[in-house]
Amino acid sequence: MKKEFDISGMTCAACAARIERVARKIEGVEQATVNLAAERLSVEASNDAFPKIIAAVERAGFGATPHKKNAENTDKNILKVRKMRRKLILSACFALPLFYLAMGPMIGLPVPLFLAPNHQPLTYALVQMVLAMATMVVGWRFYAVGYSSLFRGSPNMDSLIAIGTTASFGYSVYSLVRIAQGDLHGVHELYFESVGVIITLILLGKTLESISKGKTSQAIQSLMKLVPKTTFVLRDGNELEVPTSKLLETDILIIKPGTRIPADGVVIGGQSSVDESMLTGESLPIDKAEGAQVYAGSINQVGVLHAKISSVGEDTALGNMIRMVEEAQGTKAPIARLADIVSGYFVPAVMAIALIAAVAWKLGGQSWGFCLSILVSVLVIACPCALGLATPTAIMVGIGKGAEYGVLFKNGEAVEHLHRIDTVVLDKTGTLTCGKPMLTNLILNAGFSRERVLTLLASAERSSEHPLGRAIVEQAERENLTILEPVGFEALVGRGVAAHIDGQEILAGNARMMKEHAIDFSVLQNDLDQLEEEGKTPVFLVIDGKPAAIAAIADTLKEDSADAVYALRQRGIEVVMLTGDAKRTAEAIAKQAGITKVYAEVLPGDKMNVIKDLQAEGKRVAMVGDGINDAPALATADVGIAIGSGTDIAMNSADVVLMHGALSAVPTAMELSRQTIRNIRQNLFWAFGYNTLGIPVAAGLLYLFGGPLLNPMLGAAAMSLSSVSVLTNALRLKRFKMKEK
Repeated sequence: MKKEFDISGMTCAACAARIERVARKIEGVEQATVNLAAERLSVEASNDAFPKIIAAVERAGFGATPHKKNAENTDKNILKVRKMRRKLILSACFALPLFYLAMGPMIGLPVPLFLAPNHQPLTYALVQMVLAMATMVVGWRFYAVGYSSLFRGSPNMDSLIAIGTTASFGYSVYSLVRIAQGDLHGVHELYFESVGVIITLILLGKTLESISKGKTSQAIQSLMKLVPKTTFVLRDGNELEVPTSKLLETDILIIKPGTRIPADGVVIGGQSSVDESMLTGESLPIDKAEGAQVYAGSINQVGVLHAKISSVGEDTALGNMIRMVEEAQGTKAPIARLADIVSGYFVPAVMAIALIAAVAWKLGGQSWGFCLSILVSVLVIACPCALGLATPTAIMVGIGKGAEYGVLFKNGEAVEHLHRIDTVVLDKTGTLTCGKPMLTNLILNAGFSRERVLTLLASAERSSEHPLGRAIVEQAERENLTILEPVGFEALVGRGVAAHIDGQEILAGNARMMKEHAIDFSVLQNDLDQLEEEGKTPVFLVIDGKPAAIAAIADTLKEDSADAVYALRQRGIEVVMLTGDAKRTAEAIAKQAGITKVYAEVLPGDKMNVIKDLQAEGKRVAMVGDGINDAPALATADVGIAIGSGTDIAMNSADVVLMHGALSAVPTAMELSRQTIRNIRQNLFWAFGYNTLGIPVAAGLLYLFGGPLLNPMLGAAAMSLSSVSVLTNALRLKRFKMKEK
């Protein structure tokens, strides 16, 4: 049996690994996997093992509750973000005056006389201590989780924060005691400000992380909103409006024009066209008549339909899509943070070196004060200030630079993963193409002029609600033609339109309509074959019973699509098209774009499976899409990229959003990702390099051979220098320029 639990208290990969270990030790547990990003534990186990799992996770220092539906989780995420923001603001309120008080006198900034270090050193130190203690209280979870993880043998970033700030605070208290005893040199060895600044910066990162995590539930909520709150049904011969949640499987749905369908069903009466793009990705409506299947969330367009319900709620195709998005996002592997991995070795090593050095110097005859100075110097120089800044500063600059080019990275994971991508999967409708039907060809029979044909065709279609008709009317308007008023207009659902215009009888519609009226278009057969080969939809025009023209309607390729595909292939990336559209149409568009590998007529669930199959081949896959139907695939891919002109659901499911809707931004985003990750690696090198080189000096290695002793103040200076180098290096990303094609 499989169950999921919402986990609280996790901060890094080490926490997730510990929870997995304690869960797997429970008898009856077959598999346990923790998703750090979703804060969720998935377990396959016997039914009696679940209470034991909750108890074991809680003993490990974390919270575990049965997984709640996303509607409930949304409120929880909102409250969590608000809580983190309050903590950040509160911490900053203490840290900013603390930083000013500590650094102001050094650079000549004014401070009140009663707080001046030269006049009132003890008051100066006490006020700093109180402010530092206040920030430590605000960030108490760093200490609770950090020391708890350390004592259990799995140190994490919180352990580094806790040890570093505690060391700084402890030595500063020691200096304060010296001041109280009359040693005024202690004024220059106060490091309370480092405590406040570190905690505030880490809280800033945690707040941004909480905001990012909240996007998951937004995607699900948007999908849920596709189902109308109320709908009309036929019960006992009466038409009633009922809440969708109260639908019965025995109900007959009355689906009116312009309304969303509330449940899956089978049409038992009426004819209409239904927009199913949210499911299939097909840009054109699907004609529906008796016996046709309709799906929850799709939009009825022109006629009234009566449908017998086949499934409701979570059992509908839309319900399955919601579940797929949730599962895909819940199983996405958490980002592997180098700092977390290294900290597992770094923290114990630093503690051991500090302790060994202090004991060795004591055995060598040095005083307790000298040994304490050695101990604290080692711990202070290993303080993770630069380590904590290394990744987020580069990520923030990289994300900001991306925004200048219309590329919105929604989290650091997207930046990290994108540069590793070797396969880009592109949706067709709205991604490669404009997502809107347009008149591309008007093929005339002998004896008919373009202006007259287009005028009559647009006049016939002016009252039609069909997208093909609107495309024709829009083209006539662009050419400034006078659209005439039709007489006796009739919309023939699933066929076309009939009307009298300017004294002539007009028929405009599909091949089925032509067959019913025995109109022979064989004279234009070669042109018709060519249009079908190009994946275009024909609209036949008949004037006074004679075949006059064929209008070709198609969703055209975006201007930059072919260039974007070329740029990706130049980077050695395989480009694949994945669409729910017809095979012939898909292959025609793929040929224009320069794509050779095409998956067509693919439903949403199969889209996700195609992504999984590519991943199973060892490929790192990015999915680019714009529609609701792309949401599961976007969530499943290593990186999901949404077109900003698409649906909110696609954008919420994706990791990257192309705000300008230009596909050419994809190679730009990949290059920015590559440079950002290179910058992060450089930052981590400097962060660890300063500390690692400084630790032997802090331990007294140079002093042993007659050199200087690195006191805590110089250790803090080295720590600050590493932070400056990291920030300066990160700012170099501002010079990033998009490569010209």
